[in-house]
Amino acid sequence: MAQTNLERQVETRLREHEIRLTEGRRTLIQALGKADGPKSAADLHSRLGDQVPLSSIYRSLSVFEDAGVVSPHYSTKGVTRYELAEWLTGHHHHLVCVNCGVVEDIEIDDRLETQLEAIVEEIGRDVSFAPVDHALEIDGNCRQCQ
Repeated sequence: MAQTNLERQVETRLREHEIRLTEGRRTLIQALGKADGPKSAADLHSRLGDQVPLSSIYRSLSVFEDAGVVSPHYSTKGVTRYELAEWLTGHHHHLVCVNCGVVEDIEIDDRLETQLEAIVEEIGRDVSFAPVDHALEIDGNCRQCQ
């Protein structure tokens, strides 16, 4: 099977951390690459079925997080959802449904992103903090839950 660019990038990063890209990890990376937003281990297991055991998903997500391949997102309900790190996917933000917990990726246009960056910089100056990045999560109700 031909290796995708995403898989090559992840494999290179994992190799730098002396970690192998096993078939199960490759399957998990493919699922994360196709996901429409951050997913929990249970979400990924539901999507993958018997291809990758749930215990392996948890272990792999931990390995990926340590290697900087995935970013965790912690919900107020105690569920951690994961997505590929921005160096793989590009900068984006999230809409988080406070009712059902679904997280949707959104990209905002350059004008709004510039305004958001200016706000982040101003907040940093006001509290003597040097921001290096930002992530916006907007909590609310998705279409299904409205």
